[in-house]
Amino acid sequence: QVQLVESGGGLVQAGGSLRLSCAASGRTFSTYATGWFRQAPGTEREFVASIIWSGGYTYYADSVKGRFTISRDNAKNTVYLQMNSLKPDDTAVYYCVDRTLTDSGSYYYPNSWSSWGQGTQVTVSS
Repeated sequence: QVQLVESGGGLVQAGGSLRLSCAASGRTFSTYATGWFRQAPGTEREFVASIIWSGGYTYYADSVKGRFTISRDNAKNTVYLQMNSLKPDDTAVYYCVDRTLTDSGSYYYPNSWSSWGQGTQVTVSS
């Protein structure tokens, strides 16, 4: 069972930057991709970005393209989400997620990801 631990959240002013980290334990060869979702109060969980471990292909939600960058460090088994030009609308709990080769469905759906971290709060003030 994969365990994911997020860190790096906090309070930042609009226009500022934060870098989230997702450290994993228990990953196996069947891990296919890692990503980030976020959830603001009263809303559903929203896909943010993902990266495929083999090849490093990345995908982003339209709302964060050009501002957020997802990357991985294979040696550290860690995925990062660099968030620049933050806006108040980016305020949410950010969750790290893992997907295996046997998981199916669109990347955009939370049910397509089988492992979730506990989340880290990101608050952007105006």
